[in-house]
Amino acid sequence: MTEANFVDYVKLNLKSGKGGKGSVHLHREKYITKGGPDGGDGGRGGHIIVRANPNLWTLYSFKFTRHYAAGHGGDGSKNRSSGAQGEDVYIDVPLGTVVKSSETETVLCEIVEKDQEFVLLEGGKGGLGNWNFKSSTNQTPRYAQPGISGQELQITLELKVLADVGLVGFPNAGKSTLLASLTAAKPKIADYEFTTLKPNLGIVPYRDFQSFVMADIPGIIEGAAEGKGLGHYFLRHIERNSVLLFMIPADTPDVKKAFDILMAELKNYNPEMMDKDYVVALSKCDLLDDELKAEYAEEMNKNFGKIPHCMISAVDQSGLLNLKDIIWKILNTPHE
Repeated sequence: MTEANFVDYVKLNLKSGKGGKGSVHLHREKYITKGGPDGGDGGRGGHIIVRANPNLWTLYSFKFTRHYAAGHGGDGSKNRSSGAQGEDVYIDVPLGTVVKSSETETVLCEIVEKDQEFVLLEGGKGGLGNWNFKSSTNQTPRYAQPGISGQELQITLELKVLADVGLVGFPNAGKSTLLASLTAAKPKIADYEFTTLKPNLGIVPYRDFQSFVMADIPGIIEGAAEGKGLGHYFLRHIERNSVLLFMIPADTPDVKKAFDILMAELKNYNPEMMDKDYVVALSKCDLLDDELKAEYAEEMNKNFGKIPHCMISAVDQSGLLNLKDIIWKILNTPHE
């Protein structure tokens, strides 16, 4: 999928169906000239329902359709026949979609499981037919209820990418190059910052025909948690990754400081991210000679002793198998 086709933020206008009118009808047939009331009830209006679709990866389908209206309920008729229910409208969204009210920013639901459904707007109730109002004192009621109008709502859909591993780092840290090396994905790669403006997903093959999903998230800059550099737009995609792979280039002046800045931005944006599993990878190690590699290895052990770490190069493929082993072990280690 091209970058232009990755849509992760849309606003939609929704309207549920109106309920049908109840019927005012008196029973008439041959030899029965004055039958009682038999007007049926109106059918309910159609619901607006959001539904999980595991086959979708983006909100691109909403790029050209922003208005959704459910069907109206049918009117009641004679012989106590109820009107047909209005046709429900199902809005299929990818896993990881957050549905918010555009007016209040309240989260209405989060779609994170296969086959999950949520009724966003209920259709209006159908009106009661006149047979419901028959009584000992009013045996021929000549009135019925109108249907209740449907509801309207403007919602915002935000997609938070669901992936096993999310790549975290500053712009131009080599994240897209790593994704291209490990998967069949073809992200845009160039030697300038913010080459990646939309998340890219790829499936990483592992031993014995197993695999896991990796997401290349656009680069983070200092101040991203306050919105600098479209920070919120980027950071929300990291929330649902099981493992965060911090990528720090070998030409970074202070590796530990770079890691601390990235961690601070994640914490400022959402403290719950501190509970995730981390891996630190020193990228672009093809730029180092053997002596520098030994020095960096010692520094990595000193600074990230308790955090799984490794040194890699997506260009000459060094360290990639070790990186996959580390990630696979974390993904398959039960959490208490």
